[in-house]
Amino acid sequence: MQPSPLPLTKDVVLIGGGHTHALVLRKWGMRPLAGARLTVINPGPTAPYSGMLPGFVAGHYGRDALDIDLVQLARFAGARVVLGAVEHIDPVGRLVHVPGRPPIAYDIAAVNVGITSTMPDLPGFREHAIPAKPLGRFAAEWDSYRSQSGPAHVAVLGGGVAGVELVLAMAHALRNAGRDMQATLIDRSEILSDTGSKARDRLRRALTELGVTVIEQAKVARLEPTHVVLEDGRRVRSDFTTGAAGARAYSWLETSGLSHNDGFLRVDEYLQTSTADLFASGDCAEFSPSPRPKAGVYAVRQAPVLFHNIRARLTGDPMRAYRPQKDYLKLISMGGRTAVGERFGQAFSGGLIWRWKDHIDQTFMDQFRDLPEMDGPTLPAEHTADLPDALGDKPMCGGCGAKVGGSALKESLRSLPGTYREDITPLPGDDAALLTTGGKKQVLSTDHLRAFTLDPVVMTRIAAVHALGDIWAMGANPQAATANLILPKMSANLQARTLREMMAAATEVMRDAGAEIVGGHTSLGAEMTVGFSVTGLCDDAPITLAGGKPGDALILTKPLGTGVIMAAEMQGKAKGAWVAEALESMSQSQAASAEVLRVANAMTDVTGFGLLGHLLGMCDASTTGAELVFDAIPTLTGAKELAATGIRSSLFADNAALLPQIQTAGAQDLLFDPQTAGGLLAAVPADQASEVVEKLKSHAPHTAVIGRLSDLPGSIILS
Repeated sequence: MQPSPLPLTKDVVLIGGGHTHALVLRKWGMRPLAGARLTVINPGPTAPYSGMLPGFVAGHYGRDALDIDLVQLARFAGARVVLGAVEHIDPVGRLVHVPGRPPIAYDIAAVNVGITSTMPDLPGFREHAIPAKPLGRFAAEWDSYRSQSGPAHVAVLGGGVAGVELVLAMAHALRNAGRDMQATLIDRSEILSDTGSKARDRLRRALTELGVTVIEQAKVARLEPTHVVLEDGRRVRSDFTTGAAGARAYSWLETSGLSHNDGFLRVDEYLQTSTADLFASGDCAEFSPSPRPKAGVYAVRQAPVLFHNIRARLTGDPMRAYRPQKDYLKLISMGGRTAVGERFGQAFSGGLIWRWKDHIDQTFMDQFRDLPEMDGPTLPAEHTADLPDALGDKPMCGGCGAKVGGSALKESLRSLPGTYREDITPLPGDDAALLTTGGKKQVLSTDHLRAFTLDPVVMTRIAAVHALGDIWAMGANPQAATANLILPKMSANLQARTLREMMAAATEVMRDAGAEIVGGHTSLGAEMTVGFSVTGLCDDAPITLAGGKPGDALILTKPLGTGVIMAAEMQGKAKGAWVAEALESMSQSQAASAEVLRVANAMTDVTGFGLLGHLLGMCDASTTGAELVFDAIPTLTGAKELAATGIRSSLFADNAALLPQIQTAGAQDLLFDPQTAGGLLAAVPADQASEVVEKLKSHAPHTAVIGRLSDLPGSIILS
């Protein structure tokens, strides 16, 4: 008998994807702790690395070079990713609040959210400036501004090392682009006051050489759309203004009830806050035993201590103290590929120093770009000869990628007897059953999904939308649902937490669709599986697969590609942004789309059999053929790129076998890609198609006419 997986017993939640937490995730992947469920919460799927920001601003690096892909990193660490900005933490209830989802409970938590350089007290800053931190928004805004043409006027508020480095990079980039440029650095006192005299002199020369105007001992009164207005009345032209003057903590830290200094969480030598099971690190923390300036080097060196101490709180082992160094090497870019280095008052500069800095930065980022491949399950010494073939060379997909193939399913259903009940109406090829109850037409369907994301809330939302697809596709109004939830083996406490999150998410989706959850079943198993049985009521005759007519326009409401993207994600080959977009698409309700599409002659939802498999079902039932225009079919970002590299969902081969006469390759293989919670595919009278698409695009922006039904039964032509 095979040993059962070890149960989960404790929740560890990392709030923020800063440098410390990124390193902790990597270390966790190399050495996971049995029994601990790890979660990372971050506003987006990536976390930018601050050390390379000046190089990006100057044009030495592309935008992608800045980003640590947290989705890939979390997959490596076996952690669930929650995409959202934390708005409150409750250390008494041990709850983290993220908008749009139930609170996330923890046993151990750590905060590493960085800082912001916004200036809330400066009039006009919110409307007319871009804070240098958080880096993500700044990088996007600068990328857009740098690509424009014409005169450029930029201003940086704050003359510390960060502000000087930033304005030098901006001036270099604009000059290299051949733009008529004016860059201004403004400080309320003297610039570079925290830098030694030798480094200060070299950086001042660099400012002069790049034509940067330096205004010192000047207070800013307000910001206007195209000017910085000083208190003495001077007006500095700027159509791109950024703030790098000091560090500010996020406001929700100050209201957390934890001990802090101006919002920066006080931590002891073990990086614990005033609550023992809540840690903090990086710029958002103040090291109470010996405060240090805000610098990334401290965050990086806190990582091994935080990793050890989180585990120690869970295992009962002794904790380790963090001992910050008294000084650190400062490497400051000067716009071009030159830099200044300073430590203990000594300064050195030149191209060699920039190459040294670049080497350090690239080495740091390479830890996350080239994650080691962990060994898969090992086969026992004795096994059946064909076991390796059945196991395959890649992990089994989740969602619709884990479904039984269409050929096997049809073969198993062929021998079933027909219905003998008068209150059941057989429907050709439809996934839902049509019942007559008390004179009412009722649709009944069920569906369940093997989890492909560790976030139970997102997985539940997707499974609920997926199960509702059959009801919407038949033009019915969702009525009631029962849930069938299988959780991985875990302690009673974690079971309760997880079920609360899942049922809250399921109730939200079902109620938004007009249905109520009326019961269900839960059990423990090897992995998470989420399913729902759903009923719907038909006000009119149901829309089936059989009503399509030659000439009908084929309308698709969601892009293709969820199968290949999630297959790539499981292999660590999909960008986090692509995965985030795919999860968002799968979570999108189709209630409004179904309402618009009630004019359809035939309709289905595109799920496990892929677009061509479900279109074939419509054509067979309607006795038509179809003509598709591949370039008109919407696809998710990254899907074509992944398909072109040969990545396939595990159900792809079974789907392609349904239509052996259609040979696809590269991106066209997406036509057989199994979709989870995919779009509605509707056959709409041609004279109504334009109006229908216009209505659909207001809430389903990827909607497109992708072809038409033809009068050649069984023929699907791809152009």
